[in-house]
Amino acid sequence: MDWKNKTVRDRPLLHVLTGPTAVGKTEWALRWAEQHGAEIVSCDSLLFYRGMDIGTAKPTAAERARVPHHLIDICAVTERMDVTRYVARARAAVEKICARGGRVLVTGGSGFYLKAFFAAVADEVEVPAAVRDEVRALGSETAVARLRTLNPAGLGALDVANPRRVTRALERCLASGRTLAELAEDFARLPAPFADYRVELTRLERDPADLTRRIEARVATMLRAGLIDEVRGLRAAGFEQNPSAAGAIGYREVIDVLDGRRPEAGLAAEMAKNTRALVKKQRTWFRTQLPPHREIHAEVLRSEAELFSA
Repeated sequence: MDWKNKTVRDRPLLHVLTGPTAVGKTEWALRWAEQHGAEIVSCDSLLFYRGMDIGTAKPTAAERARVPHHLIDICAVTERMDVTRYVARARAAVEKICARGGRVLVTGGSGFYLKAFFAAVADEVEVPAAVRDEVRALGSETAVARLRTLNPAGLGALDVANPRRVTRALERCLASGRTLAELAEDFARLPAPFADYRVELTRLERDPADLTRRIEARVATMLRAGLIDEVRGLRAAGFEQNPSAAGAIGYREVIDVLDGRRPEAGLAAEMAKNTRALVKKQRTWFRTQLPPHREIHAEVLRSEAELFSA
């Protein structure tokens, strides 16, 4: 699409609905999509995985029958997803919906994936498997020392105490032959993945006490629906090979129970506590990483028509 020659108003419009966990995004998204003939593109980092249904509060088969959904159940639980793959799949889904004259509603609260609709989030450096293996074999101190050698002008704001960030930085320096400063300059020039679209963002919120009640009710529903048995099945399928899946709230606490590290009696309280902590992190991300946007409190929302201006 030759978006550089189009005015902003001429570009296709994407609606994005976000908000913290348990705020009510699913039902309001369904209502808006039904009223506007839209299709939903998921922006939730756990809905990708087949079999992770109860602990993710994945839209049910009945809910998905109401409105076409995209990017749900697209991966085995052992398969890792990343933002580069997400962007490619999300763009493909959006383009197909727009090509048949449909409207698009992006829904979810996974910050890094969500940010991809507004800004570049991944560089274009391809890291060969051999480079990954080389870096993986290094100890953390050796990796930092190697980085300093490759970056004589310094490492900038890189958190050298974070092994994942050190690994990522070293991989990219080795694969590209460039310094971190040069890679940062290259990244700053990248267009946003959806620069050829207009994006209207709305964030749902709730009163803290109300959201706490909803979190506790959701946890209770998950446990009654068989979350523990779901985790048993996922373990048998090998989902612990995927830290993003096995380390998610709800799943990691159940694993602790199954392994005898936590009593089942305190499971619901622990899940609710950790979900509240996640909500706090999500709100910080929304406030600091997203562009200015509309905020609506679900308690006073009377109609799906109020969600977006267009």
